[in-house]
Amino acid sequence: MATVYVPTPLRRFTGGQSKISAEAATVGELIQKLDAQYPGLGEKLLDGDGEVKRFINVFRNDDEIRTLEGLNTPVSDGDKISIVPAMAGGREA
Repeated sequence: MATVYVPTPLRRFTGGQSKISAEAATVGELIQKLDAQYPGLGEKLLDGDGEVKRFINVFRNDDEIRTLEGLNTPVSDGDKISIVPAMAGGREA
């Protein structure tokens, strides 16, 4: 299983949990599973085209998934998936 690290602004969707264990083959599948378990989380992460929103960074271990295979980036047992919203004022992630 992978460990997903949830940033503070999105913890309202996860019942306050900062870490979630999940199993999936890819980052995209992982986000789909998280959205099924925590409704509304997916729409905070993905845009209307189903891509990661430009102000959200998703890391597999130390690598941003845009530099890998995007949502098709494989997820392995023990991986750490970090969701990192860009820091900016005026809007909530």
